[in-house]
Order: sequence, then C-alpha cells, then structure tokens
Amino acid sequence: MADSKWNPRDQDADEEEEDEEVDETAYKSVKDAVLFAIEVSPSMLSAPPPTDSKKVNKDTPTLAALKCAYALMQQRIISSPNDMMGILLYGTEMSKFQGGAENSRSGLAYPNCYLLTDLDVPAADDVRALKRLVEDEEETQKLLIPSKESVAMANVLFCANQIFTTKAPNFSSRRLFIVTDNDDPHSDEKALRSAAAVRAKDLYDLGVIIELFPISRLDHAFDRAKFYDDIIYRYSPTDPDAPAPTSGASNPSSTGDGISLLASLLSSINSKAVARRALFSNLPLEIVPGLKISVKGFILFKRQTPARSCYVWLNGEKAQIARGVTTKIAEDTARTVEKVEMRKAYKFGGEQISFTAEETSALRNFGEPVIRIIGFKPLAILPSWASLKQSTFVYPSEEDYVGSTRVFSALQQKLLKDEKIGVAWFIARRNAAPVIAAIIPGAEKIGDSGEQIMPPGMWLVPIPYADDIRQNPETTMVQASDTLVDMMRTVVQQLQLPKAQYNPEKYPNPALQWHYRILQAMALEEDLPEHPEDKTIPKYKQIDKRAGEYVLQWGLELEQQYRAWQNESGSTGKRQAPTEKGAPAKKTKASSGDAAGGSSGELNDEAMKGCYSSNTVSKLTLPVLKRWLDNKKLPIGGKKADLVDRIEGFFENK
Repeated sequence: MADSKWNPRDQDADEEEEDEEVDETAYKSVKDAVLFAIEVSPSMLSAPPPTDSKKVNKDTPTLAALKCAYALMQQRIISSPNDMMGILLYGTEMSKFQGGAENSRSGLAYPNCYLLTDLDVPAADDVRALKRLVEDEEETQKLLIPSKESVAMANVLFCANQIFTTKAPNFSSRRLFIVTDNDDPHSDEKALRSAAAVRAKDLYDLGVIIELFPISRLDHAFDRAKFYDDIIYRYSPTDPDAPAPTSGASNPSSTGDGISLLASLLSSINSKAVARRALFSNLPLEIVPGLKISVKGFILFKRQTPARSCYVWLNGEKAQIARGVTTKIAEDTARTVEKVEMRKAYKFGGEQISFTAEETSALRNFGEPVIRIIGFKPLAILPSWASLKQSTFVYPSEEDYVGSTRVFSALQQKLLKDEKIGVAWFIARRNAAPVIAAIIPGAEKIGDSGEQIMPPGMWLVPIPYADDIRQNPETTMVQASDTLVDMMRTVVQQLQLPKAQYNPEKYPNPALQWHYRILQAMALEEDLPEHPEDKTIPKYKQIDKRAGEYVLQWGLELEQQYRAWQNESGSTGKRQAPTEKGAPAKKTKASSGDAAGGSSGELNDEAMKGCYSSNTVSKLTLPVLKRWLDNKKLPIGGKKADLVDRIEGFFENK
C-alpha cells in the first residue's frame, strides 16, 4: 500500500483541484498498532512428537508464534509502513520493560514479562534482531526460559495497557494478540480472575481490541469458556467495523498432513491483520421514494503498488526527505502568480473559459450523496465487459435508519433468488460525479473448514454511460468447425483450475514481491536473491502430462482441415474458416440495400427507422449513410461516427 497521508488542513486548499472521483486516500491512512503477547511455558516450549514426514511442523508453539510475528513484521513493513508492532513475552524467567535492561528496576514492576520488541514502527534493526532469535537455536534457548512462578494475567494486561498508552495513544486501531495454550491460568484463584477481567475492561475502554489465538495440545482441547470468555468480548457479526470473527483453536500437527502450526497461525493472523475501514459510511440507499436504509461501502480488492519513492538529502546526520515546492509563473512575464490570482479554466473552441471557485463547485454539484435505485433488470443482460472501475462491497448500517439490516437482507435475498440486479444512481460524496452502477447480490462463501470467506452482501459495479463506449473495430468473423471446437473443449476441461475457480491468494504479484525482496535484502544486509519467485509461471510438465496429447491431436486436425481447404479453393488470399468437410465457409458481404430491404443500396425511412430501433445504424456502410442523409438534405461530411450520430439525432428529435 502506498504511504499516503491525509492532512485535514489541506482539505480546503485541495478542494479546488479535487478530481471528480472517490478519493480513497483518507481511508487508506488509518494507522494500526499490534502487540503480540506470547506465553512462555513448558507446554508452549514442547515440540510435537518426532515423525518421518518432511511436511510436519517441528517448531514449538512459542517459536512458531515468534516466526509468525516475524513474518507479519516483514509484511507490515511492505504493506503498511506507518503501522506499529511489538512483541511481549510473558511467563519468562527474565523480566524487561520499556527502556530498561534485563531484570532492571523497570522490569520489576511487571515480573515475568519480557518486552522483546517495543511497540513502534518496525526498523531494519528490529527485523534483524527478531530474525536472529528465530534462527539461532542457542539464543532462543537462552531467552525462552519459563519462570517457576505463574504470571498473573492481570499483570500482563496492565503491562499491555501501559505500552499502548505510552507508544500509540492516538492510533484509531490498537489490538492485542494473545497466543497461549493455557485455557485456565487462574483456576483456583477467584481474585486473580476478577483482576484480569478488570484489566481487560480497561483495555477495551482504551479502545484496544483483544484477540485470542488459542493452541490445543494433543492431550487437551482448548476451552475458551473456562477463562477467556470473561476477558474477550464477542462482537456482533452485523458490525462491519468489528474485527474478523475469532478463530478456533490451532492444533499442533502430529501427523504428516502438512498443516503446520505456523501456517495455521499465519492464516489466523492474516485474517485479522488489516483493520476494515469503510470507503463511505452511512450513505442512504433509496429503494423507492420514501423508503431509505443506511449502508457502508468497503473496497475489498485494491491493486497493490510499491510505495512511492522519494528523494533524500544525505549530507546531514541522517537521511532527510527532500520535499518539493511548486511555484506557478505567468507565461509572458515570468512573474510568480499567487493562488488567489488564479482561476480554473477549460478550453472551448480555442478560448479559455474561466470559473470562480463557487462556479466550479456548483458545476460539480449533482445533489447529496445517495444510492438511488432506478429499476431492476435480469442479471443475464449485464455483459462481462460493462465494468469501468473496481466494485464496492455494500453492507447495511443501523446508525441512521433502524431496521436497515432487515430490509437490506430481504432485498439481497430477493435479488439472489430471482437472479436480478438493481440499476442505481450513485453519488459517493459531495462534488463527486454521479455514476450509474449495477447492484449485484453476493452470496455468502464458506471455506473448507467452515470459516467465512466472503460475507453476504451486495456489490456496486460502475457501468458505462453512452459517452464511455468507443466504436468497435471492424473485424472479419472466423468460425471454427464443430470438430475443432469439440476437441478444444477437451483441452480446456483438462486444464481446469482447482474447483474451477481462480484463487488470488495463491498467486502473489511477482513484480511487486521481487521489488520488496530486493528492498528487504538491502535493508537487512542480506545476500541479494538471483531470481524472483514467480508462481504465475505455468507448470509445463503437468500441462503436457494432462493435455499434451489432446493439444497435438487438435493441431493435426487443424492442419488437415486447412490443407483440405487450400486444395479445394486453390486460393492463397485471405484465409476463411474450414468447414467439417474441409471446404471454406465463405462469407459474402451483404449489400447495403439487401440489409435494409432495398435493391439499389438506398434505404427508405421505414428501413432506417428499423435500424435505429434495433441500434444497428453503425453497421451500415458509409455510402448508404451518406446517401440517406443527402436525401434528407442533411450534412454528409465527417467520420462514420458523426454520420451515425446525425441519423440517430434525426429520429430522436422527430
């Protein structure tokens, strides 16, 4: 994600230069602070039983959690460079807190809590230190020594409270990730349980969300109800700003099923790694006049690009970003022009037509932000190409209109059942250009393990206006024979993707990954990789094994039909598609008069009106269009598109 910052003081200054599009920068600049709290105990330091499988996980739960934090730290440096991360180990023999050495006075306030990485924007040194820890077994064993005394969870939560208060006081998203296999740390101590509940309430009052990553042991399944249900509050699934639903317990892998604890933790972490933020909030959705509900819009898919590069000045004590300043000058006198002296202008017929700020604002004002349904159409009539920009996921909100969720659900289910779409007039915000959008219902998608991949909702898909459609190029239709089509169908069936669908999570952008891999290697002083990892490269051996024989057979059939056509036609001109018997399916161009019902190439008014009604005026030839316009005493100059517009305008005004 690009490092985009939004300064509210610049809002008025930029209002005049504002594009007529939904500005997403304000929604991408939300900062997030994540603190890992990882337990260190004998059970968390116990490795799975040894097996002969190469895929089985061999890491202890604590080490797997540290590797998970390391992977997330690398990911955050790339995707969200302004976010903070920290790692707190609890249950350790050594104690350490902010700014202190091991077992110093600062650590005595929080015994058996070791602040491995303070909550801050990850620097290269932090990543290197964490990498050494997870890769150096000797250093890991030296640090990860469990204490003989149990640690109070109230103390751990209070320690986390102090870290968030001092390091991320103004962050809008603050989260505490607890990784443990102990489902009842204070089974016989009611006072400690009550103290932990109070400290958890303090964190929630501070705005910190606690997420639990439970780990089940082979001989014991993690039971949240024993302790953690009292300190971790459940969120309503109808709240779109709530984090993703809490995952189930992660089981240490003891068999060769290839599902390691690390992979399980990473999967759970990734589902909670990005705080969800609405592109627009509480926008009225007007179903019919007088019936409105409130909805929020989310961008679920966004093209990821490298963070913007910048110029730096290296002659100081440390590198400083060089910021650019733009000065506008008059073309004739080279005099500096102040902003108050300028107006926005548009070129029209060789002249510059200027507007004041008020006139520019009025020019772009099409009413208050709204999604107004103007009708319904069958889903089948929406072509696949009719999508101009990325779609927006829409979900109900109860803030402005009580009962919005119930009405939204009824509309979504009805559209799904009848395979219909809504057509809506959509203004995302003030001064935004109105958009015609298709409202497409989306069904809930559930993963193999029962987790929700996609919630039920509706999608706003911008569709083109008449001005957005360009003239199709004139092409010659080539029709393949039925035999070739049937043989190609077999090839396509052999090369189906798993579950016959594209899963983007399996295909990282190779150019983006290579860019950050080089950047990471240089920042961490690692060896530069020689080749990028590209998972989009086809697996040629598997393709040849599954479909190679069918492709060769198809190629031979194509060659035979082509040669048979050459022998029979004796022509070396433009190739026509071969038929079943090898003869070309020669396509003769119908005359203009035949197409319109005449014999001399001229169209009468009735025939041209029929072409206008069926939207096929553009398919007529240029001479026919000119002849008809000339008969009507209309101009015949210009390109074909101009003639078509002239004819269509004639019938529209008639």
